[in-house]
Amino acid sequence: MTTSDYDDFAAAYAADNEVNLSNGHYERPAMLNLAGDVASRRILDAGCGSGLLSLALRERGARVTGFDSSVEMIRLARERLGEDPDLRVLDLAEEFPFEGGAFDDVVCSLALHYLEDWSAPLRELHRVLRPGGRLILSVDHPMVHKLVHPEADYFETSLWPLEHEFQGQKAVLKIWHRPLHAMVKDFTRAGFRIADIDEPPYAEDTPAELLPPEIRGRSRFIGFLFFVLVAE
Repeated sequence: MTTSDYDDFAAAYAADNEVNLSNGHYERPAMLNLAGDVASRRILDAGCGSGLLSLALRERGARVTGFDSSVEMIRLARERLGEDPDLRVLDLAEEFPFEGGAFDDVVCSLALHYLEDWSAPLRELHRVLRPGGRLILSVDHPMVHKLVHPEADYFETSLWPLEHEFQGQKAVLKIWHRPLHAMVKDFTRAGFRIADIDEPPYAEDTPAELLPPEIRGRSRFIGFLFFVLVAE
């Protein structure tokens, strides 16, 4: 993911992310639920975007550090969070300027799937966690690619450009599809133990008008896949 990918539509994305179904009422509540009680925990928000998850974690008592590759996203995060948190412009694919074992948890929302090869980033995320620390992450559900493109080879790691519209502004998100077994192998090779895999419901307070007709009356839909990994 290049810096300009999100710089070009950061404000529109951030505004949409705050209230839409996929992020505001599904992904972010699920990440917070998986994180549980975070009071006094040192948490790194890797790919923090405009800081919505960081803010929610801080409100629950966490000590949050965040980074994102987008200059504009970090600017928005600083507007949201103030000058107290350590917020930096960093690329997830590069080495991190943090000491080993510096964090109790790392949260990584919908960021790793922008990388074709995430083996080195996973090792870095493992390095900055204390032993027993958690990496809580979300990625595009691998079945979505197959449902949208029935002709595609599910078992091949492949680039999947997704066109979205955020607050009327069109953008293309360059996501890498990878099958579940490949994800699991990469996690374990990086030194993680899988503590949980989740396909959660959307939030109970989701406004009815946000729900497409095909999922009304159901509590779940195939959107993202969530993992809790423990650093061993």
